[in-house]
Amino acid sequence: MHYNLFHQTISDLRCVVRRAKTPLAIFVMLFALVSLNSSTAEAQFATSGEPVTGFEIPNGGINSAGEVKTNPVSAIDPSDQRDGALGNAASSGVGSASKRLYDVLKSGGILMIPILFCSFVLVVFIFERMISLRKARVIPGPFSTRFLDQLENGDLNRQSAIDLCERNSSPIAQVFAAGVHKWGRPAVEVEQAVLDEGERTSSRLRSYLRLINGVATVCPLLGMLGTVLGMIHAFDAIATVDATMSDPKALIATGISQALLTTAAGMSVAIPALIAYLFFSSRVDKHVMEIDSLGMKVVNLISAETLSVRKPARSNKSKAA
Repeated sequence: MHYNLFHQTISDLRCVVRRAKTPLAIFVMLFALVSLNSSTAEAQFATSGEPVTGFEIPNGGINSAGEVKTNPVSAIDPSDQRDGALGNAASSGVGSASKRLYDVLKSGGILMIPILFCSFVLVVFIFERMISLRKARVIPGPFSTRFLDQLENGDLNRQSAIDLCERNSSPIAQVFAAGVHKWGRPAVEVEQAVLDEGERTSSRLRSYLRLINGVATVCPLLGMLGTVLGMIHAFDAIATVDATMSDPKALIATGISQALLTTAAGMSVAIPALIAYLFFSSRVDKHVMEIDSLGMKVVNLISAETLSVRKPARSNKSKAA
């Protein structure tokens, strides 16, 4: 019954993901899978009376040579024995695959806490950068196009251009305003003002990218530290446990699996963080190049050299009229 329910849920979730257009469907799918695994584990615990971890030792114990002893199965029908073995194998597989998320995180140790904190910080600032680095917010097309056209046609003077930039308050408007404040100055002064404001704008656009890069760097180190501490604890436990009381192989397997959880968690956070850092860095570089190009157009339109050429041309046109 649980097998059919699991596959039916998977098919329903696939349909939801195909129709959804936002990343919210991914979080819904993950939450549903975790809930389904938890319910499966609870049902199995209620049926068998104890959770299945995948490290259980078969009945009969272990002899001094480390070999597993099995109980005799006389007076048991071979077909019943085969069916029982298949049932036990199936239940063991389901149990090992249905660990609760909380139990997995708890098994990872105390270093899972900073890794989870880093993952929360990463998600928050990825969404913040996705909103802040939109092209419509950094370089609004209608504003920049209209502003340059009005400057070229002579429809703006120094004060009206400054007021227009202050009302827009986008990063490209701040760069334009820095150049307009040098209206009528030599091209070198106007260009230097635009370049200085462009550098400040670039620094603001790169905000929190170092934080994302730091998460990508620190999380694997936290995972490796947790793995080393877990391995030390596991081998200490093996050294202090009597060999006749438990299976050394099971202790080693359990200790290593728990120790490697922190490495897996650290890499799971670091890989998306590195991808996000590279993606946002590339987007910032594109915005900075476009801002620099538009700023140079403003320099060519409001510098003293350009204005001195325009004035005689306008006076000649007025005389001809």
